[in-house]
Amino acid sequence: MSSTAWSTKVALAEAMVPLIGRLYRDHGVVVTVHGRSLVGKSVIGIVKAHRFARRVDDVELPLEPSLELLRVLCRLAPGPAAVDLARLGRAPVDETGGADLVQRVRAELGPALGTAPAPGGRDVVLYGFGRIGRLLARILLERADDPHGLRLRAIVVRPGPHGGAGKDLVKRASLLRRDSVHGAFAGTITVDEAGRCIVANGTPVQVIHADDPATVDYARHGIHDALVIDNTGRWRDEAGLAQHLRSPGAARVLLTAPGKGAVKNVVHGINEDTVGEEDLVVSAASCTTNAITPVLKAVNDRFGVVHGHVETVHSFTNDQNLIDNFHAGDRRGRSAVLNMVLTETGAAKAVAKALPELAGRLTGNSIRVPTPDVSLAILNLTLAEGVTRAGLNDYLRAMSLESALQDQIDYVDSPEVVSTDFVGTRKTGVVDALATIADGSANVVLYVWYDNERGYSEQVVRVAESMLGVVKPVVPPLGVGTPQPAGA
Repeated sequence: MSSTAWSTKVALAEAMVPLIGRLYRDHGVVVTVHGRSLVGKSVIGIVKAHRFARRVDDVELPLEPSLELLRVLCRLAPGPAAVDLARLGRAPVDETGGADLVQRVRAELGPALGTAPAPGGRDVVLYGFGRIGRLLARILLERADDPHGLRLRAIVVRPGPHGGAGKDLVKRASLLRRDSVHGAFAGTITVDEAGRCIVANGTPVQVIHADDPATVDYARHGIHDALVIDNTGRWRDEAGLAQHLRSPGAARVLLTAPGKGAVKNVVHGINEDTVGEEDLVVSAASCTTNAITPVLKAVNDRFGVVHGHVETVHSFTNDQNLIDNFHAGDRRGRSAVLNMVLTETGAAKAVAKALPELAGRLTGNSIRVPTPDVSLAILNLTLAEGVTRAGLNDYLRAMSLESALQDQIDYVDSPEVVSTDFVGTRKTGVVDALATIADGSANVVLYVWYDNERGYSEQVVRVAESMLGVVKPVVPPLGVGTPQPAGA
């Protein structure tokens, strides 16, 4: 590519940035390319997203038509939606030009051109501010400009020995600002000691100290009908989590850990439609369950899973010890940074809570390893029918790009990727195609990478959006059919 051609691409992307921002801030429209959001992306990020289209159509998506589509979208001013420029631009454009393009886009937008809801998102509280809590805060703050989305209003933390309330606020803000794994916060953070707030990108987030979830008065802070996302893991059954509902201003609870008893375990993309208004306490399951369930559903839907074993190579977590010390769990007392630690995982059994047809068909174990983030699930499966490596990979690639599981399943076929390449991955699980083992028989092995922090947090936010009714329709709609593999 010549320098002139590159400069032309950069100029086109620069022209797109304000249009993407205007659609998002004024109308709640998320502009995407094959499911990858362009909101907040840099000029180079927009160019790369258009290059990504090669994975679908074998050619880059040209930026000129995308810019024209954005201009049309701004003119039509749709309501909240996720609009995919790549798929919107596939239909042929009539030679008569702009007027017909406007008509075609209007037809594709359909109901999104109806009366938009009045601006004003739904309140969210984070109960706990650990690894998942801070990533949830980052995601919610990234989307704070969405007039119809989720609004982070407060975080609740236990009083800590940090040298007073002011020092505690500064410490919490510092942990949000800097992260050894995920890097710096994208924006500005200040501390309002008088108001007991952390102000991130202009959004004030109330910091509330409490030990008892039932004693917090959210209404006193102007918070109403809030979803409380409990990421402490202290309570996992309905009785424990229902304590949150005794707090004025709290309406529903979402747990960021596997729920126990009658609590519904939800993997977004799989069974979020089972949650009704009457379900006041819901679980977003575990990071591993979220990573493997979408891939297992895709495989089971097409080939049938007779039985299988799931082995996870999992980064160490905060509940393990840096150096050998007492721990209630078997082996977990040994140094996390010096050992591979064999331990149990309930993820294989937990799959059945979201995908009942696989009940009793899976076993599982986990090996904790000395890395701080990104894990790998190895799915050793016996299928109801045989499939070749090419057939299985082609099918999963299609599922990652064109199916209703587009937000959950990703696909990579590079011979050089390693775990750190998946830090920050927003999809739930990434199929490593070059590692797939399949020879035409019914026995296959799949390798699925996942950022057990960021990827899982994205799923939690998706469940929260579903619970609060702020899910955006996808335009054009994704196909609901099951792609058929080649060479099976």
